Amino acid sequence: MTQPLGPVMLDLEGPKLTAAEKRLLLEPEVGGVILFARNVEDGYQVRQLCSDIRRVRADLLLAVDQEGGRVQRIKKGLTRLPAMARIGESYVANHVDGLALAKDAGWLLGMEMAACGLDLSFAPVLDVESGISSVIGDRSFSGDPQQVAQLGSAFIQGLHDAGMAAVGKHFPGHGGVAADSHVALPIDDRPLEVIKQHDLVPFVHLASQLEGVMPAHVIYSAFDSRPAGFSPSWLGMLRESLGFKGCVFSDDLSMAGAHEAGNPQDRARAALAAGCDMLLVCNDRIAALEVMEACKGVETKRPAKLRYSRARPDLDALTALGRWRRTHAKLEALAGK
Repeated sequence: MTQPLGPVMLDLEGPKLTAAEKRLLLEPEVGGVILFARNVEDGYQVRQLCSDIRRVRADLLLAVDQEGGRVQRIKKGLTRLPAMARIGESYVANHVDGLALAKDAGWLLGMEMAACGLDLSFAPVLDVESGISSVIGDRSFSGDPQQVAQLGSAFIQGLHDAGMAAVGKHFPGHGGVAADSHVALPIDDRPLEVIKQHDLVPFVHLASQLEGVMPAHVIYSAFDSRPAGFSPSWLGMLRESLGFKGCVFSDDLSMAGAHEAGNPQDRARAALAAGCDMLLVCNDRIAALEVMEACKGVETKRPAKLRYSRARPDLDALTALGRWRRTHAKLEALAGK
């Protein structure tokens, strides 16, 4: 039986656990830890940090943003991953080869993250590039919704080959707004039908393949006045119309795009009420403590199902795998372009 977890995912100060963090991780409201570049020296150090975290709490869900391109927290000792747009370009040049590369990229990412001791990376990005979003840009596979869906599906299959869960983001699509929700609250005022026929397409196709989804801190004014991560309407659509049964992760509740929902406790309550299962609170320890206070007594089973459950590959043994060597060479070459 899956044991429930607290709904709060926290960050850490540096590459080693502090005594205060060890105490904090024992709090029942904490269900996970997300690593950032400041927590990383190389893959071996990350593996040790994850081991140290698990000695404190073996049940915590350990995550990272390791997409490739601009968003790659663990660099030293691992494959340099290209932006997903480079894989999209390979697909345009040759559909069969592009899909195979997307699948292999998902597999390599999953194997490397598992070898580092992590449970998941918040990937793939399923936003459709529109040419106006600076925060998405080449993180997207393509500006064509069908291509994003096809490449996203192949990438997810690769993650699953490696035994790792897939978390699609940023539902229902962050690619249609210029503002960055890290520093502002973007408003997408396009008609709902346009969003359905464009940005939502990858999520509609892939909802049944994903174990996790992260909604966007974006207001889609034609459908709801609240950002998607605080919207029972959007998350209701995800569950009911799209049939998604996995874990909904809030995007970071400390981001400017989340402040519309009020103070940290208000944000936490609004996200939970909307249907989020796990709340990320990063780069603001005071806010994280307030969110934990608002989540007292709250438990959730869905995040625990995303733990990596296979025997973990060894970092040093990956190079012995022919699939790793071939994929590593292709991805490094694309990343260097």
